[in-house]
Amino acid sequence: MPEVNNEKLHIKLHVYDEEIEVTVNRADEEFYRKAAKLVTNRYNAYSQAYKGKKGEHTIALMTLIDVALLYERELGKNDTAPYDGVLAKLTSEIEEALK
Repeated sequence: MPEVNNEKLHIKLHVYDEEIEVTVNRADEEFYRKAAKLVTNRYNAYSQAYKGKKGEHTIALMTLIDVALLYERELGKNDTAPYDGVLAKLTSEIEEALK
């Protein structure tokens, strides 16, 4: 009898006009579904705006760039490097003062 993997889940995602079957970590299912919805919504927006003016490939690339831009903006918000130096300096000053 095959072993059941409770960590993996086989799901179908509706992305724009296609059903895509993927196997995901159970904990990530909600993220995959939200990602599929985001891509679909962005693709639909570009498709409506450029219908008859741009091809499907270009619209797909525009969607990809839009989603990547969202990712890069969020990544930039979570950059802690500027604070690391300040915290290190404060820590050393506190340790020096406590001596």
